[in-house]
Amino acid sequence: MNARKATASKDAKPVAKTSYVIPCASAFRDAVQALAHERGVNAGDLARSVMLTLPADVIAGFPDPGGPGLDDRETVVLKSGAQAGKPWRRKPRLQMRLPAGQTMPMIRRALGIALALERGEVAVTLEEGAGPRLADRLKDRDQTIDRLRSVVSTLAFTPLSDGVRNRADALHVLGFAPDSHPDARAVNARFRLLATVHHPDSEIGDHERMTQLTQAVRTLRPGRG
Repeated sequence: MNARKATASKDAKPVAKTSYVIPCASAFRDAVQALAHERGVNAGDLARSVMLTLPADVIAGFPDPGGPGLDDRETVVLKSGAQAGKPWRRKPRLQMRLPAGQTMPMIRRALGIALALERGEVAVTLEEGAGPRLADRLKDRDQTIDRLRSVVSTLAFTPLSDGVRNRADALHVLGFAPDSHPDARAVNARFRLLATVHHPDSEIGDHERMTQLTQAVRTLRPGRG
């Protein structure tokens, strides 16, 4: 598989990202999650790595692993709404954040390529002259992510050792003043803003902070705390 040379403007603006829910066979999902865990990344990182390295038409030429079969379902317990606590049979899926404008088949193909590369079924050969530029781009990207993680770690709240136990804890986690009384709209707006930073699917995300953000919102809901 040959990757054609690609160039990127140094002044390019950050690419907006969106959340994707990708239906896929449970065996495919498990293989992707296992590879991501082994590499210390998430599924979105695997897809991004392939999309960054290979041209779109090369990825499009790889077979789409496809969605789950009719009998391939997983059981989850609903956590909210009128059906909270009840089991629900749904299609196996992968959730991730990627640049806007992707399609589910394209994301599955990228993940399929990642698995095929891991198994040694395909190989990527960079054209002469493209390697150093790509290596520099990857190095710059990693350095940028490291800087962002450092900034977030410095500015973000320190996770509470015992989690969010009361209203004061919730206000602290969401960044409100101790004596404030934010309404539901303000609480939800602050949660959405912080979730874009701390969600584990984000390149600078943090599972513990995200968990405590969710706890804080629940605590500050009307009738709680």
